[in-house]
Amino acid sequence: MPTTWWWIAFNAMVLALLAIDLGVFNRKAHAVSVREALGWSAVWISLAVGFGLWIGSSMGRQSMLEFYAGYVVEQALSVDNLFVFILIFGYFRIPAELQHRVLFWGIIGALLLRGAMIGAGAVLIAQFHWIIYVFGAFLVFTGAKMAFGGETEIEPESNPVIRLLRRVLPITTKFHAERFFVREVLDGTVAKLVATPLFVVLVLVETTDVVFAVDSIPAIFGVTQNPFLVYTSNVFAILGLRSMYFVLAGVIGTFHLLKYGLALVLTFVGIKMLLSELWPLGIGLSLGIVGALLVGSVLLSLVITPKDSTGPDTGAGDAA
Repeated sequence: MPTTWWWIAFNAMVLALLAIDLGVFNRKAHAVSVREALGWSAVWISLAVGFGLWIGSSMGRQSMLEFYAGYVVEQALSVDNLFVFILIFGYFRIPAELQHRVLFWGIIGALLLRGAMIGAGAVLIAQFHWIIYVFGAFLVFTGAKMAFGGETEIEPESNPVIRLLRRVLPITTKFHAERFFVREVLDGTVAKLVATPLFVVLVLVETTDVVFAVDSIPAIFGVTQNPFLVYTSNVFAILGLRSMYFVLAGVIGTFHLLKYGLALVLTFVGIKMLLSELWPLGIGLSLGIVGALLVGSVLLSLVITPKDSTGPDTGAGDAA
């Protein structure tokens, strides 16, 4: 079983990777090309695969499969996040060279927030096992809502966090390179600290991620209830989210049926949780079903032409 040192070592490794990422490879703001994004995607996926193999040697084959299943589920559900991020960047017209910085700090916040949510979920399941059925019912409802709901719309002014931010902090309309805060002279008075549009987008990305985490974290608990496996699979999926964004930004509209595949994944995991006592499903079979649903929706997207092939202008084309 994972010890305290495992948790410490894993988080130290993650911090070191992030420091190398921002401090060495991405010190200067630049537009991330598809080739660069593919390279980084291969790096993060390789690290996740290697960590899964280490889990297998340390905790056994069952734990390894649970880690991989959690990683695949979280990575798949992150695609929905990416589409919303594209809309956010397009709405605020964030320059391509600044998008990586927003995603980097957004991921730092996501790691902290999701860690807290995973800890709360693990405590709830340990103390009140029946909560697993609540999670299952919620996932089935969310899957149906995703399948039959309308398209996602971005309305920053209706976001309560953004409204609160505007009340407590002055916000400038100008970009100041990579800076989230600057000092400006307001109303002819002394220079005051103001937030840039980049910080507003960062806050919006963070709050959006929390909303998606409400779906994805219960889904991973449907695959494994080991907090260490839930946390590590979640972290590896989040670490690869930035590079996946730049890979998919220009082509994500092509996979118009993917949302139905994601909806079926959520529904399947929810039903699995609801029937966990009566119909325990092996983790290998669960992983195969999740993979088949995702691959099937992608392949069908390529075969079936959407009725309206013209997608919204997201403004993210330059980023790819």
